[in-house]
Amino acid sequence: MTSSMEQSLANIVEAILFVSGEPVDINEMQRNLNVPELDLMRAVDTLQTQYEDQKRGICLKRFGSHVQLATRAEYAPFVEKMLQPVQKQSLSRAALETLAVVAYRQPVTRLDIEMVRGVKCDYSLQSLVLKGLIQAVGRKDTVGHPILYATTDMFLSHFALASLSELPKPPEKSSAESTVEEAIE
Repeated sequence: MTSSMEQSLANIVEAILFVSGEPVDINEMQRNLNVPELDLMRAVDTLQTQYEDQKRGICLKRFGSHVQLATRAEYAPFVEKMLQPVQKQSLSRAALETLAVVAYRQPVTRLDIEMVRGVKCDYSLQSLVLKGLIQAVGRKDTVGHPILYATTDMFLSHFALASLSELPKPPEKSSAESTVEEAIE
């Protein structure tokens, strides 16, 4: 692909991301634009490089298979001061604990989460699904076929992670915890 065609595709991607305002699935964009995947990836890379090289007010973020335009971190305080955006509702402690179990043990069932947390988690699971941070990814091949949950690309976006490999390492388990966990399994 010539550089002018690559730049033209980068401009199209920029327009789509600007209008969307939300993360856009790269595979969906590739299908809708009917361009080779390699060409689209080069255009996304070109756009990201331009934003970085010019230290523009916005940057291109990647979250799993999604891309999104976002405010460059160093300019966020100025935007907040000017626009005074409504703060996102924070997650409750119970929801955060449930989300952590899903993130580190996915795919996981409700019962698995409740065994780790020691309390019911129906409301937290429902809340996280409604917020788009987790989703049902199938059913476990066991009695009752319980729903399996896993995190979404929105989870990655919410916590500014490119992939699950960027999650912090969980703390080491004590020998007592390991013994209890082995007994449960």
